[in-house]
Amino acid sequence: MGAAQPWSRPARRRHPVRTGLVIAAVGTALCCVGVAGLGAWNLQLVTQAAGPVRETAEGFLREVTAGDTDGAYERLCADARTRWSQLGFTSWVRTPPVVRDYEIVDVSVATRGGRPHGTVTVRLTRDTGNTEQRDLSVVREDAGWRVCGDPY
Repeated sequence: MGAAQPWSRPARRRHPVRTGLVIAAVGTALCCVGVAGLGAWNLQLVTQAAGPVRETAEGFLREVTAGDTDGAYERLCADARTRWSQLGFTSWVRTPPVVRDYEIVDVSVATRGGRPHGTVTVRLTRDTGNTEQRDLSVVREDAGWRVCGDPY
């Protein structure tokens, strides 16, 4: 008789499709975790910004209704201050019908290009008794928030 053959393990079938699917699933899971993390960071940024945006608009409108145009002018963004001189802004604010009261209706903060930007919807009451609703644009500038655009 012949010599016994050494034992050998049977060849295992390879599963390239299964391996590829597992790798794709792991990659997709990692992407989902990353997107969720970015979403949470963005939500936190926006949520934390709503208070300061509201405070900026409230301070601006409080100064306008009190007649403190110098203080209100300081709350304007650099772009708005290049379009309005302090004297021009003062005369514009004091031109009838003058704003006598305000009510903040809504505050929303979003990001554009990774930078937070707020919109404050206010109901203005003029000295004639008429009311109108306006949107104040509030932007992040110089480590603070400023009213930008034509405030009303």
